[in-house]
Amino acid sequence: MIAVRPFSLADAAPCRAVFYEAVHQGAAKRYSKEQRAAWAPSPDVPPLWGDRLADQITFVGESDDGIEGFFTLNHDGHLDLAFVRPRNMGSGLAGRLYDACFASPHASGLSRAYTEASHLARPFFQRRGWSVICEQEVERFGTLITNFQMETTL
Repeated sequence: MIAVRPFSLADAAPCRAVFYEAVHQGAAKRYSKEQRAAWAPSPDVPPLWGDRLADQITFVGESDDGIEGFFTLNHDGHLDLAFVRPRNMGSGLAGRLYDACFASPHASGLSRAYTEASHLARPFFQRRGWSVICEQEVERFGTLITNFQMETTL
């Protein structure tokens, strides 16, 4: 059983581990090793990572084994981070985290949400009514990584 709950600062390092694992293992079929290394160069927690998560509407999914996924929604409607461990892809956890973010009282005044979705995340958002604005390539440490600007009305 995975419980969804609000983020606490103690979750910062486990969320970073989820992020790193999701990028390096979960996205391996859609992104090259070089792209994944540029996207998530280290499992180490960077400075201000916890503050970044705490400053947003952030929910985590937690099992007896620890943090299994997390989503962050900025107060302007930017869905910033959306990651689950590869073993939980397709389990419904991402949908539960998504729903928790948008059901939050802090999200109630939003009329629009937007994100930059990976190849892997794009179908998840499209199933929820999001539209692709454009495909883009972003540079991380000299490497180009394709993602999709997406939006939805709330």
